[in-house]
Amino acid sequence: MPKPYLLRLVIKVLESKGFFFVSQTGSHAKYRKEGNTTLMVIVPIHGKEIRYGTFRSILRQSKLTEGDFQE
Repeated sequence: MPKPYLLRLVIKVLESKGFFFVSQTGSHAKYRKEGNTTLMVIVPIHGKEIRYGTFRSILRQSKLTEGDFQE
């Protein structure tokens, strides 16, 4: 089973790639990146880690690669 990713790492990388916090509803935060196309990413703030399947969804939404999130 793949390892979970730390929530703070995911948020730190998203912000370093140009995403900014928009709003939060319950335990889900919304990040957006403006450009030629607007990208929207929903990040669950449930605990300290993000499961791998959820992380893959974040990758698809943000158009980033797994290599961008290596420490």
